[in-house]
Amino acid sequence: MSFLFFSLFLLLSYFNVSHAKKPSSSSQANTFTPRASLIRYWNNHISNNLPKPLFLFSKASPLNAQNSAIFTNLATQNSLSSHFQSFCSIANLYCSLEDDHQLTQVSDKFIFDYLINHGNDTFKNSKLDSGSSVNRWVEPNSFFRESMLKKGNVMVMPDIKVRMPKRSFLPQAILSKLPFSTLRLSELKGIFHVRENSSMEHVLVNVLAECESAPSRGESKQCVGSVEEMIDFVVSVLGHNVVVRSTKNGNGSKQNVMIGSVKEINGGEVTNLVSCHQRMYPYLLYYCHSVPKVRVYQADILDVESKAKINHGVAVCHLNTADWSPKHEAFLALGFSPGQIEVCHWFYENEMAWTTAD
Repeated sequence: MSFLFFSLFLLLSYFNVSHAKKPSSSSQANTFTPRASLIRYWNNHISNNLPKPLFLFSKASPLNAQNSAIFTNLATQNSLSSHFQSFCSIANLYCSLEDDHQLTQVSDKFIFDYLINHGNDTFKNSKLDSGSSVNRWVEPNSFFRESMLKKGNVMVMPDIKVRMPKRSFLPQAILSKLPFSTLRLSELKGIFHVRENSSMEHVLVNVLAECESAPSRGESKQCVGSVEEMIDFVVSVLGHNVVVRSTKNGNGSKQNVMIGSVKEINGGEVTNLVSCHQRMYPYLLYYCHSVPKVRVYQADILDVESKAKINHGVAVCHLNTADWSPKHEAFLALGFSPGQIEVCHWFYENEMAWTTAD
């Protein structure tokens, strides 16, 4: 009887969350809503008064305080698995019970992402250093020289669209109760009903291995599953006076685009960056890591023919490539050797570039 009551309660809660009318100004001001709590967390940890990053806040958990408390209690009691479908639906997670071919594609996509953002790794004894694996996943036109970021230049935009299923972060209270390590893989599979040798198991194994891998020399890294975790990591690397940017959408992918107005972040000075990249996982998960000695840019992306603005992109230029592998795709594409040139690339949509505020 208690199980039926619990299921009915969650169903009604989900109906209320999904079909509620737009909140009034009084409800938006309610200090007990999850959004209000997140804004307080931001205000307590970020020292500037710049506009809040709505694209980041939009990824926060949709759970209301009541449902969050219920699922936190279930997680504490190791009972989430018994309410798997309700948890996945109400919390906006991706919990496919089928062997989804898309999962294999997007989980392997991390190889390319890793290659771009860990250029100073030598990739010795790694499949990333084998030409067949690397060539398979590197998008054409992914790398370019800094001189290309000039107004009026025409270049081919790589495929910057993200095709992962939409998911939300988890509330920190629930996230802290869930296992997240290779050693506890069996528990994790039990919670999300992951079958042996399924695509989802392949996803979990890949992501956990990446998150548990040793950082590069001088690098800090962390996989984060909540907005609070992301803020904490960024602040630990860059301090409290930070701002986050993201490429607005995937428009312009795989076509000629014209560079419009260009803004040099931090006045064009060499700076440090925290780069956060989305990973395939049941809940929204980002792999964040520090990137030293870069220049960061924002640029309007224009249609070549009409000159209409179709996107607003974020690009990073790595200035010190001396320690990169000679087999890095950037050098094969641009025709130089490590240390001879800077290497630039665009951020995909939904990726995040954190810097100190201008």
